[in-house]
Amino acid sequence: MKLSDLAAKLNLRSLTPQRPPTDADITAGYVSDLLSDVQANAPRGGVLVTVQVHLNVVAVAVHAELAAVIFALDRVPDENVVAKALEEGVSLYVSSESAFELVGRLYAAGVRGPNA
Repeated sequence: MKLSDLAAKLNLRSLTPQRPPTDADITAGYVSDLLSDVQANAPRGGVLVTVQVHLNVVAVAVHAELAAVIFALDRVPDENVVAKALEEGVSLYVSSESAFELVGRLYAAGVRGPNA
């Protein structure tokens, strides 16, 4: 499913609307708040669900070649994090739902884990 379609389906709010809509096809995702775990295991081109909102999330997303980061529980990073994501080409989204609920909805939309 295209990232833009997935964002609409999950009712995600874009934190990087200045970034042109992406046609990335999202088939895999990962959920973790331990960034070394994300770096080692997140699927390239996938999405990350987390509650961490600091600058290192963007650095790890870039290194892991993720298409997007979804922040759960209405957690919103500060403007420096958003600016860095724009600079690095990482789409950021936020949801009021918990990470658990988001992952369930991602799975229902056809997004699987890295080893599925």
